[in-house]
Amino acid sequence: MIRLFGLIAILMTFATPSAQAETLRMAVTTSFANSGLSEVLLPAIRADTGITVQLLVVGTGQALRLAAAGDVDSVLAHARAAEEHLVADGNATHRRAIMYNDFVILGPADDPAGIAQAETAAAALARVADSAQIFVSRGDNSGTHLQELALWQAAGVDPQGRWYRATGSGMGAALNFAVATGGYILSDRATWLSFGNKGDLVILFEGDPALFNQYAYLPVNPARHPHVNADASARLEAWLTSERARGLIDGFTIAGTQLFTFNATDE
Repeated sequence: MIRLFGLIAILMTFATPSAQAETLRMAVTTSFANSGLSEVLLPAIRADTGITVQLLVVGTGQALRLAAAGDVDSVLAHARAAEEHLVADGNATHRRAIMYNDFVILGPADDPAGIAQAETAAAALARVADSAQIFVSRGDNSGTHLQELALWQAAGVDPQGRWYRATGSGMGAALNFAVATGGYILSDRATWLSFGNKGDLVILFEGDPALFNQYAYLPVNPARHPHVNADASARLEAWLTSERARGLIDGFTIAGTQLFTFNATDE
């Protein structure tokens, strides 16, 4: 039985399972699901491998907890330190890079904190704090939230006070709140490009290497959790690192902009 640790997971299937189909449960981040890429990949996976992938869409922290509990067969996440901890603890067999994109810092077009003139992402956030402009945080222990916290640490800022709004929500809900409040926010580029309610928000800062956003695949360890579908996890990994996957991932665009770049390699 899937334990959800008090959070709601959205179960997504992109094909109707048949008697012959094999099912694999994979925990994925809200940013991956929001991008729309899963709607391209999952039917292709089903057609090529016979595997019906069921997605549990949660924040990265929750996805890794589901893996540690043996409640899923594999994970696709984007928080390297936490992923490596899952492997070190023996709950995942290994970590395999699949694709990347980047984070961007959004804010109101008139940019009252002046972050567009900052030299680094950390300096951009420091300007938000110094000017006490609203900053919207996911506050949900997701990969995006962990990246944001790392940037605050690099900036030497302990974000707190009325200007710092932690929503405890997924990327879409946090973006809606930022639009409503005219706040600044860190988002992955894919979610932002596919997001409909942009309001007055625009990309104000991008391009810092600190905003690199790697997605990785982690199979749950059958030695720790014997009930998991290790065979399907291995076959899915082989597909995700194939030339077929490369073409679909690199070819996925919105308004002519590529959202992810395939870089599957051994870790």
